[in-house]
Amino acid sequence: MSAAAVEHPCDDEPETLLETANRLTERLPGHRVEIIGGLVTVAPPPDGPHADALTTLMVPFLSAGLHGEESRVLQGIGLWLPGGPEDYAIPDLTIVDSDYNERPIANNSYDPACFRLVLEVTSGNYQNDLRHKVTAYAQAKVPVYVIVDRKHGRVHVLTEPLPAGYDRHEVYAPGQQAPLPASIGAEVSLDVDEIVRAGRSKR
Repeated sequence: MSAAAVEHPCDDEPETLLETANRLTERLPGHRVEIIGGLVTVAPPPDGPHADALTTLMVPFLSAGLHGEESRVLQGIGLWLPGGPEDYAIPDLTIVDSDYNERPIANNSYDPACFRLVLEVTSGNYQNDLRHKVTAYAQAKVPVYVIVDRKHGRVHVLTEPLPAGYDRHEVYAPGQQAPLPASIGAEVSLDVDEIVRAGRSKR
């Protein structure tokens, strides 16, 4: 999603980052507000092809039985991040342990240990998903990070998190299948051509 940095308002007692993020969330319905690396970012509501790509992506996960007793497939839930005292992200799509709701941390965000996979579909500011969130999700030890790069028509699969990023980074183009690790709970391969076509803007 496209994201823009937000500065703190100047007053006698400056807001905390979390207070700023929550204030913006209230004032900007439909926007996604996150704190990544100590920086508040605001992403505008996604366009139709972004939502189309997300729905297309959900189909193989649901067909593989990942939305069941052991795990759940969810859109837009908060992931508490260890990179800063108030950092959190709201990935486009996640696969989480089914008991995630028993592991809240703060601000409607959950323990990163219950996330098996996070997925982002890029919009205008694709570099945020391809750079800043790579480090953030790796530091949170999320095992699998999938990026649908709509600008370049590719799917990235990152695995084996390290403190500064992921050790493995595979890139798949249309015409290829993007296999995901069985650690997510099932054998799943993503049809890159189908996903890229669904996410392609006609503008």
